[in-house]
Amino acid sequence: WTPTPTTFNNAYYTLLSNLNWVPKEWDGPYQYVDAPTGRLMMLPTDLVLLQDKSFAKYVKEYASNPKKFDYDFTVAFQKLEELGTNNLTPCDWA
Repeated sequence: WTPTPTTFNNAYYTLLSNLNWVPKEWDGPYQYVDAPTGRLMMLPTDLVLLQDKSFAKYVKEYASNPKKFDYDFTVAFQKLEELGTNNLTPCDWA
């Protein structure tokens, strides 16, 4: 999804909105690759974020405003941590 997967930044949103994505030609699951290099990938669910007006506004905002992305992520992540979890059931793969 990004050439910097271990760096926290808004690259996902800038790449999603600024690159041309084309279907990957292979026998695997349906996905897209960037047209210029074919080295980055996105799933259909990623591209839907651009097609759905209610989500597209966030993609555009986060792509153009990294401080807004950082702030919103911080608030959401802190909320998840503070709320904790209840009644979780372990899975075989966990």
